Amino acid sequence: MRFIIVILFVLLILLQHRLWFGKNSVSDYIALKDEVSRQQADNEKLKQRNKLLYIDTDDLKSGTEAIEERARNDLGMIKRGETFFRIIPKTE
Repeated sequence: MRFIIVILFVLLILLQHRLWFGKNSVSDYIALKDEVSRQQADNEKLKQRNKLLYIDTDDLKSGTEAIEERARNDLGMIKRGETFFRIIPKTE
């Protein structure tokens, strides 16, 4: 009977060692769980960015106001008869 108890105890020790220190152990699980949550946060940021890009492209496809705004801001274009004023802030 003692022999069976010793074998079961050794088996328990081996299984516990594998659980805490072996491949796919608890520490590996925690590290993967953190990595998954970090990746989900990154994916959420990218989804928001993609959503804004889709909105921007739809706006550019559907109306001329967005194209005009881009031309004014990015290229510095003005309409005929308009006066363009550039205000340069003071550098301190």
